[in-house]
Amino acid sequence: MSVTDVSEDFAYGGHLYVKAPKRVFFRSEETLEEAVSETKRHLEARTTLYLLMREALSGAAIGSEQFVYFDAEDPRKCLSPDVFVKLGSTDTTFDNWKVWENGAPEVAVEIVSAWDRPAHEWSDKLQRYRSSGVRELVRFDPEEKNFPIRVWDRVDGDLVERSRRDPTLRECVALGLWWTVAPSGYGPMLRLARDKEGTQLLTTPDEERKRLAQEIAEERKARSLAEHERKLAEHERKLEAEARQVEAEARVKAEHERALAEQRAHNEADARKLEAEARVKAERERDLALAELKKLQAKAAKPSTKRR
Repeated sequence: MSVTDVSEDFAYGGHLYVKAPKRVFFRSEETLEEAVSETKRHLEARTTLYLLMREALSGAAIGSEQFVYFDAEDPRKCLSPDVFVKLGSTDTTFDNWKVWENGAPEVAVEIVSAWDRPAHEWSDKLQRYRSSGVRELVRFDPEEKNFPIRVWDRVDGDLVERSRRDPTLRECVALGLWWTVAPSGYGPMLRLARDKEGTQLLTTPDEERKRLAQEIAEERKARSLAEHERKLAEHERKLEAEARQVEAEARVKAEHERALAEQRAHNEADARKLEAEARVKAERERDLALAELKKLQAKAAKPSTKRR
């Protein structure tokens, strides 16, 4: 082996290679000329979806607005989903996502803005998604009234849109969840739910804190109300006990007064009896006295007879 041959070898990972790899620069940020401003509405919709996914999906890498590169030789072949999910991966801090190193995302979401609403813009973006290897693509247009959610699945290597007549049109197969549209202060917003009807929404950390705070407040209110009702019931029991005591005392008093009245009546009857007996005795004594008086009068009126 010549000195020239040795100098051309490239060492990497314990091996020698005949040449160094081609260096390709993959950017993590847009240039100033390429940068597109983001509306507040779009920002809220994107970050809400990102935060609720990060809160709910463990064991997954979740990105938002990072470049996703799918061609190791051409940095122009990239996408920048509003949100994307790669299952079975660690959610570390990454500046960009390279499909050949980390795998293609299972889910990518595009929230339509004014600049990419035209058909030709979406057609170009859809073609890049077909080449990216993404399994499930969701397009949400908050301005669309009838069908704001459109979904594409990877079918036999192609990315095919689901029919609007599909009863499971909004099913997120990769995540085992359901896409739904929920109202917000910023207009219709794309959300994920655990049920088909969209009643069991996934929540962001801030929404979860508010929900817990509301539950705590309601629990405290319920405890306060229960304590108030307990005190009220205790007060009512006390009043009832006092009322029963007053009633018992009244019964005792009435019984006592009845006994006194009976005693008075008995005494009066005895008095009337004694009085009647006294009258009868007095009348008998008077009659006896009168009789005796008559006898005396009669005896006195009888002339006396002298012996001669």
